Amino acid sequence: MPLGPNRGAGHTRQARRLWALLVAGGDVWACVLALNALRRQRGDTPLVSYQALCRELAASGPGTFGALDSVGARSGLRRHSDAWFAAARARRGGDSLAHFPRRRRRTVPLRWYAGTFTISGRRLRLPVAKGAPPLWVRLDRDPPYPPGQIRSVTLCVDAGRLVIDVCAEVPVATHSAGTGPDPGRVAGVDLGIIHPYAVAGPDGAGLLVSGRALRAESGLHLAERKARARAVAARAPAKGQRGSRRWRQYRTRTRRLEARHRRRLAQARHEAARTVVDWALDQRVGTLVVGDPAGVLAHDSGPRHNQRVRDWRPAQLAAVLTDKAEALGIAVVIVDERSTSSTCPACAVRVAKPPGRRFCCPHCALVAHRDLVGATNIAAKHPGGGERVFIPETITHRRGGRHLPGAGRSRRDPRRTRFNTDRARRESWPAAARPEPSSGSRSIVTTAVEDPSTQAHKRGQR
Repeated sequence: MPLGPNRGAGHTRQARRLWALLVAGGDVWACVLALNALRRQRGDTPLVSYQALCRELAASGPGTFGALDSVGARSGLRRHSDAWFAAARARRGGDSLAHFPRRRRRTVPLRWYAGTFTISGRRLRLPVAKGAPPLWVRLDRDPPYPPGQIRSVTLCVDAGRLVIDVCAEVPVATHSAGTGPDPGRVAGVDLGIIHPYAVAGPDGAGLLVSGRALRAESGLHLAERKARARAVAARAPAKGQRGSRRWRQYRTRTRRLEARHRRRLAQARHEAARTVVDWALDQRVGTLVVGDPAGVLAHDSGPRHNQRVRDWRPAQLAAVLTDKAEALGIAVVIVDERSTSSTCPACAVRVAKPPGRRFCCPHCALVAHRDLVGATNIAAKHPGGGERVFIPETITHRRGGRHLPGAGRSRRDPRRTRFNTDRARRESWPAAARPEPSSGSRSIVTTAVEDPSTQAHKRGQR
């Protein structure tokens, strides 16, 4: 949730104080790194547990980090401790590329829990150190949850903008008898690139959520980013050279475009997950069995397919689906999806994976949608049993990301070329990187395309 727009000197003072708090969080991070470096030189074990770091913070005394209070400083310590133990678990699991926290940060996000902050409408009061003036922050919009449900707020930075991240406690929905989800009714969910969600449910019902708008957004953003990089390559500073004001403005604008792209895709994934949950609620599905494609992500399939897999984000798809399903009382089970798209659900024989979306079994002559075949096999892996899921006979098609530019007929994406010709594809620029022609260039182009007699006739008219 972004902060309010610029409204004068008062807003500027608020922004400066918020930036000072974030920089103080970076100082907390740097102090922990320096403390552990000194302990390594003496041969002592590093301080990495949250409790030990809090004791060191209490021994340092108040006012050590300016206007940052103890709750905000402890959130920085918690973030450092979690990062250290996450790297330790990854290294124990065999990941040699996982590194412990070793680099300093200019800013570190700060979190405050319920009871330490106050929300009144679009105003948020954040706690500060003793003796500092109160800090009231104006929000850009109303909080999405009632103040009584908000459990924590986090001050962070997104592409140079100050943002308040709100975490709230959402109650689980209740249903009347005979209308709510039935735990015995199981549906399999196959996560994919072409279709983010392919669901095979009971009673021969199926759901396919198209990801064409998401893939178009990723492809257009990649082309726009490459065109922007080519446009500024000539004036980019050399390695180790200090950048100019124009270069800093370009980097700031690039970060904002990247953040907008991430927000668009995140919203589209949320909308697609909401479609799946609503469909499951209509079918009274009480258990969603989601396939885990972890093994697919480790394969090197060339630059083009690797880029598609990078834009896929299956972990985010599973996370948003789990959050929305559990809020409605639907259980989510994660299983291994290995060989589910290449196994016939009718005769259980391995079949070569088809290149398209059409699955054909040469043994039993089964013809079905490939993603729905995978979803059916995923549902059969449910450890708790339940009703058997067959190949869907009634398929519901939905589209994810209808809010994206160009997804609907009423909005045309400005990054697309107006004419689908070879010349238009060669000469077109993305909207964000299209240079404005100067007056001299206009006169040169006009002189080149006009006939000399026509130019003389126009001069005579003038």
